[in-house]
Amino acid sequence: MISKHLYINIIARVLSIVVLSLLLGYFIFIDRSFRISFLFTAAILIITINLISFLNTTNRKIRFFFDSVRNDDSNLAFPVDMKQRTFRELYESMNRVNNQIQKLKIENRQQEQYFQTLLEHLATGIITYNDKGFILHANSSAKRLLTADILTHLQQIERIDKKLFQAIISIKPSERRLVALNTKQGEIQLSLKATLFGKNNHELVILSIQDIKNELDEKELESWMKLIRVLMHEIMNSITPITSLSESLSNIFSINGLPVLPGQVTSKSISTTLQGLNVIKDQGRGLMSFVESYRKLTRVPEPDMKFFKVTDLFSRVQILYHSLENSEKIDISVSLTDPDVEIFADQNLISQVMLNLLKNALEANQNNPDGKIMIGNGVDNNERPELCVTDNGPGISEANLDEIFVPFFTTKPKGSGIGLSISRQIMKVHGGNLKVRSVPDKETVFCLSF
Repeated sequence: MISKHLYINIIARVLSIVVLSLLLGYFIFIDRSFRISFLFTAAILIITINLISFLNTTNRKIRFFFDSVRNDDSNLAFPVDMKQRTFRELYESMNRVNNQIQKLKIENRQQEQYFQTLLEHLATGIITYNDKGFILHANSSAKRLLTADILTHLQQIERIDKKLFQAIISIKPSERRLVALNTKQGEIQLSLKATLFGKNNHELVILSIQDIKNELDEKELESWMKLIRVLMHEIMNSITPITSLSESLSNIFSINGLPVLPGQVTSKSISTTLQGLNVIKDQGRGLMSFVESYRKLTRVPEPDMKFFKVTDLFSRVQILYHSLENSEKIDISVSLTDPDVEIFADQNLISQVMLNLLKNALEANQNNPDGKIMIGNGVDNNERPELCVTDNGPGISEANLDEIFVPFFTTKPKGSGIGLSISRQIMKVHGGNLKVRSVPDKETVFCLSF
């Protein structure tokens, strides 16, 4: 309630007008005393004018208060040291509301300063801009990463790096992009992510910018170390028996460091030598095959990108699958969420990747009487199209999940260990990725994300 006395004053005036009107009717129609009737009429007019003036005065003061609130004038204060109790109570109520508004504004400013300080301390760059390209906020990390002292419009970023500018203006909500930026300190790798935020019927874009060069360097070094360990393991496995056999054969044809005489060469030593040379030849061929596998891994052809329907790809892959050995033991099914969806890629290379995944799934389910394989399409968390191969085989252990894409890593007795590595390389040259998730003894899913 704004003021109890305000209501009392209004009700008292209205009741006075009603009572006087009744008396006026009595004296006009019953008593027919026109002089008294004139006095009552004058009294009604005076009270009515007073009521209108009172209401107008009150309304002006309330309107003045709301105008000051609308104009963000929170320093307004109404006098309360007055005799009229009605207006004193009204002013006290408006002052209380005004003080509450001031308190909320102070709290909002403090909260705004808190978040502003928090943003300034973030190592991640944050830029907020509207649909016109005007930058409303850019923290110090963003300015440092973009080597700019002041950022007011996205056009300024174009002068810094055109490729970065194109990536920013074309990035979609929730999309991630990697952009290389050359600075005075050298090249850095920036990770961009955009988020839409609605404000006053206008959408703002919040762009996060993060330098991930150190993380990429660490991952690259880790990948090289894994590859080197595998290469050393494979090369040592091939060279060790060659070295050992060469030493043994050398001992057959030498005594105390001197060559044996022709008469000392026996048929047994010749037979042993031939067997050893055959082993050396086989090991050498194995090593050459290993090197050839490495050459294939590092020479993935450039994709011939064209649009093609997923249904055509799946039909082709099914035919290729039935050409594999023992494929008749395990049925393959197809699940299409959208039969009309198209993929922009090299159909031959993608068929190669799909066939390799199907072959792995088939081999994993050789001892599974209830083995099933399914191929399907869908979208990932970023709304990007993906193709998936699912099987209900023994799965992949958590320890091996991080290793299966390492070149030459394999758990198969006769595996080369380059199939999944080449498959991921093919997806990389398409600008996509090959991902895996596995629940042991339940299912394994490989997804080609474009």
